[in-house]
Amino acid sequence: MQAYRHKLVVQDDGTLTLRGLPLRAGEKVEIIIIVQGPELQASERYPLRGTPISYAHPTEPADDTSWEAAT
Repeated sequence: MQAYRHKLVVQDDGTLTLRGLPLRAGEKVEIIIIVQGPELQASERYPLRGTPISYAHPTEPADDTSWEAAT
């Protein structure tokens, strides 16, 4: 299997046009569309990175009423 990458922009009428592909007429192809979102900075992808963590009572056991699944 050979893969070709083309980056296109969807037209106002919702169409995409592929031109100049190195393929012969009649060849079967599979089209996969991956929508690219805006690139995020590391601080946007991991908003809690570098945030200090503190535990109020880390050595105390949790009772059954502390869990959401128990309700």
